[in-house]
Amino acid sequence: MPVYNFKKMAPVPSANDLVDIVLTRTQRRTPTVVHPGYKITRIRNFYMRKIKFTQQTISDRLTAMLADFPRLSDIHPFYSDLCNTLYDRDHYKLALGQINTAKQLVDAVARDMIRMVKYGDSLYRCKCLKRAALGRMCTILKRQKASLSYLEEVRKHMSRLPALDPNTRTLLMCGLPNVGKSSFMNKITRANVDVQPYAFTTKSLFVGHTDYKYLRWQVIDTPGILDHSLEQRNTIEMQAITALAHLTCSVLYFVDISEQCGFTIEQQCNLFRSIQPLFANKQLVVVINKIDAQPWDTLDSKYQTMIEELVKESGSNTSMLHMSNVSEEGVSNVKNHACDKLLAARVDSRVSGNKVDSVMNRLRVAYPTARDGVTREAFIPESVLKEREERANESGDKKNKSRAGYAPTVNDDEEYDETPPESEDEMMNGGSSSNPKKKTARELMWENGGPGVWAPDYREQYDLADPDWRFDAIPQILDGKNIADYVDPDIDAKLQLLEEEEERLAAEYDAANMERMDDEESLDEMEKAQVNEIRDRVKIARAYKERSGGRNRPALPREIRGRAKDRHDDDAKLNADAIERRMGRVGVDASKMLERGRKRERAEDERKERRRRNARGEKDADMEDAAASDEDAEDTRGKSKGAIKRQRKAREESVRRERSQARSHSRPREPSQMGLKDESMAAVAKKVEKKGQRKWFGGSGEGDQRKSVHLVKWMNTGKKRNGTHYCR
Repeated sequence: MPVYNFKKMAPVPSANDLVDIVLTRTQRRTPTVVHPGYKITRIRNFYMRKIKFTQQTISDRLTAMLADFPRLSDIHPFYSDLCNTLYDRDHYKLALGQINTAKQLVDAVARDMIRMVKYGDSLYRCKCLKRAALGRMCTILKRQKASLSYLEEVRKHMSRLPALDPNTRTLLMCGLPNVGKSSFMNKITRANVDVQPYAFTTKSLFVGHTDYKYLRWQVIDTPGILDHSLEQRNTIEMQAITALAHLTCSVLYFVDISEQCGFTIEQQCNLFRSIQPLFANKQLVVVINKIDAQPWDTLDSKYQTMIEELVKESGSNTSMLHMSNVSEEGVSNVKNHACDKLLAARVDSRVSGNKVDSVMNRLRVAYPTARDGVTREAFIPESVLKEREERANESGDKKNKSRAGYAPTVNDDEEYDETPPESEDEMMNGGSSSNPKKKTARELMWENGGPGVWAPDYREQYDLADPDWRFDAIPQILDGKNIADYVDPDIDAKLQLLEEEEERLAAEYDAANMERMDDEESLDEMEKAQVNEIRDRVKIARAYKERSGGRNRPALPREIRGRAKDRHDDDAKLNADAIERRMGRVGVDASKMLERGRKRERAEDERKERRRRNARGEKDADMEDAAASDEDAEDTRGKSKGAIKRQRKAREESVRRERSQARSHSRPREPSQMGLKDESMAAVAKKVEKKGQRKWFGGSGEGDQRKSVHLVKWMNTGKKRNGTHYCR
């Protein structure tokens, strides 16, 4: 697992976006309404709350930003130098320092302005101080435009850095450009690094993973390094130098002896000597690559001597191997050799450390010592030896079949030995000349006719008391009895239990239906026939409803069920005669049902008649209103339009009030019924009631989210002229 996960860093907003975020959150999360009639302490608290909330929002944002970016002094030296190479350590620290300074300035501004708001003597002064405080805070944020933009670019680049662990088992590849590092990485890992026939195809670090000895290994591909001084190396080359300097790994230095990379062998050896100090305390493997184009044996002896001397100069930790990415010759050998060297080095470093002593003190290793000089060989029981001899005598020239690797068949007479192969190569190549390759079930299937024709015989895998029974045919007659007629010896007892249970269930059913049976016995032959016919019809209807295709169409609504689907069918019509005929056919008296239907029809007719009368009454009321309007036309002569409108409105309200009072049964209509003397006293009581409702606390307050009418642009922009008017 990587130690640092830079992908979780939150995006850094720009200066303008940060100002919008802060002000919008302040407007949304704090009260928005204040009036000059409030107490001055309430007004001060209103504006102090806005200043404190804005300061806290800015402080939280900037603090989270500073916490997300890593401190170069606290992280691994590899990441610290890598950030210095990619982003410039001084510029990085300066940007974070400016953000920290801005946070402190915002806190100071908020502290000073809150102190001044405490002494504000009016709403206008408090609002001006609040506006000045928010403006100064936003100005501080806008001045950090360059720093915020730089940090956002750094965050984007850091999120794309490879997630590597500096402390895990690592294979690091280095060398001149285009010598085969990326191709080797694609061979041994699942990574997909771009490979092109030109230099500097790899411009950054790439990480892949491979498995060796049930362990996960980290493989790093570095950009190519050129042979010049450290000051002349660019950012791409410095990434490889940083990885070589700080990672504890096994280094693979690639040498292209075919010189197809564009560099001579002498130049590659010079680069090795120039970066040799970075190989200190590391396991080094010099990989002679591209031996398919230029074999090592046919290479000029001068270059062979040069490379061998280079390996000797590096010390005992250096070894040389040959490899080709095209033919894949030696690829696995290079990987295994590098991993083994690193494993051995890690074990030695841990054994030589101080922690081993504390562990060894708690361990005790017992070494057995011989008690006498007698040689004791392995003991094999006589029964085992005897069984081996019997098997050898029985087999003779015919050898036993092996069941390992494929499903055997009875007719497979091929002879082969069961002795295991002596080596892995012999196993992979199909065995030695004396031991032919074992056939798989798939090969036997195609040899015997293919799928559907041949099937393996699994009888040899049966586990029976006598192995000789495995391939015997199953008999039809055994001990004078037919196997197909096998009978359970307890079948009689089980049959008796089932019969008893059936008799008990039948008795319970008869007892439950005894009352219904008594009622049916009192019927005559005609009534019994009618009852049976009704039951048959019910069964038919239920079966028709529960059939598979019966629910494939929509059910008819209740109001149209039974209506005539054919006008020539009198029995299908939904009327009294048709109902009586259909119910009489099944032996049911429908007189009461028809009487109930007639009552419902009469009730429905009465309901419709009342609706018509009510409609006529409303028309009469409309006619009365029209007549009243004619009277109003006569009374409005000589009056203004406003007076006419107020008169008409008062008349409509009185009519509406009269109708409401007419529908009410609990509200008294006259002042005397309310306990008042006359209309004047009723008006006074109504006025007192309205005055008492002014202190109702259920209305909108300062915390309600609403837009006031006076917060429009033309009233809040431009210059304010001097005068005594009030403007918020």
